[in-house]
Amino acid sequence: MPTTYTGATVFDGTTLRPGASLTVDGDRITDSAGTETFSLQGGYLLPGLLDLQVNGAGGQMVSGRTTAQDLRAFCDTHARLGATGVLPTLITDTPEATASLIDAAVRAAGTPGLLGLHLEGPHLDPRRKGAHDAALIRPMTDEDLNSLCEGRTRLPALLVTVAPASVTPEQIATLTRAGIVVSLGHADCTHAEATRAFAAGATCVTHLFNAMSQLTNREPGLAGAAMTPGIHAGLIADGLHVHPAAMRIAMAANPDGLYLVSDAMAPAGSPITEFTLGGRRILRRNGRLTLEDGTLAGADLTLPQAIRTLVATTGTRLETAFAMASSRPAAILSRPDLGHLRPGAPADFIHLGRDFSLQGVWRAGARLL
Repeated sequence: MPTTYTGATVFDGTTLRPGASLTVDGDRITDSAGTETFSLQGGYLLPGLLDLQVNGAGGQMVSGRTTAQDLRAFCDTHARLGATGVLPTLITDTPEATASLIDAAVRAAGTPGLLGLHLEGPHLDPRRKGAHDAALIRPMTDEDLNSLCEGRTRLPALLVTVAPASVTPEQIATLTRAGIVVSLGHADCTHAEATRAFAAGATCVTHLFNAMSQLTNREPGLAGAAMTPGIHAGLIADGLHVHPAAMRIAMAANPDGLYLVSDAMAPAGSPITEFTLGGRRILRRNGRLTLEDGTLAGADLTLPQAIRTLVATTGTRLETAFAMASSRPAAILSRPDLGHLRPGAPADFIHLGRDFSLQGVWRAGARLL
């Protein structure tokens, strides 16, 4: 029976609507009257959040050994953390690992919340490797290019992070024509090199300010190029990866282009305190994930927590912060059916308390949390 949810301010993907209600009929949002009413105790109703960078969950990392069943588990875990749609993300690995993960994602087709894949590497810049294995970073070959383009035909979406040091503008143009979302990251490039990559078809930047050439007065680097209006840039708003002052500068420079990512690793939705990444030990301490030498290795973060940190430390308007985790990622993936609460859209939505704590999650109309 149609159910109407009341008592919370509704964010429909673009606008906050105090006093509005949300009606769900089966697995879809409807504008008809509900026969049942469910009263929420304040807070906010949002579209299900979308996370374009999740490296793991439930104690496991995305890898070449990940199975279709693992992908289903990743999606379920992240849904219970507020992200009803995710791009499982493989960091720099071998061609065999990449091919295996694509095959697993194809076998997992139709899994609720599986939006596609994000391949973060291996075509990066070893000078900005971060926690990636430098031994596996390499230039893109014709075989790599063809494999990625073929992989896109088998997946609902494919986002690839590359660095200008390892790909050519022509390769970026080919990826873009194939329907792949190209993002620049782990790059020590100049502003001019980044601009050429954007002109070739790259539209995004991966985890702004982290593992990239920084903004200086005479060489703006990739960080400066990322703040160009019209470019999308992922932001890890945990208060550790990016200082609040830097977040405020980026929000002022490119207010419509930033979106939130968790960069979540294996501990997401799990009590584990350490794990391994490419044979290296990763420590989980006080909300921080690091290699033993202190290098940040992903984030211990959920998107609701990122919203709370962004609003609290930068004063970002609620409509903007909510859109950065819902309708903006949907637009990047060309998914107008997601990231909005409107008649006919999937009934994927979450309830946040006034403190932005996660109070409830519904996917296809069914409550998960």
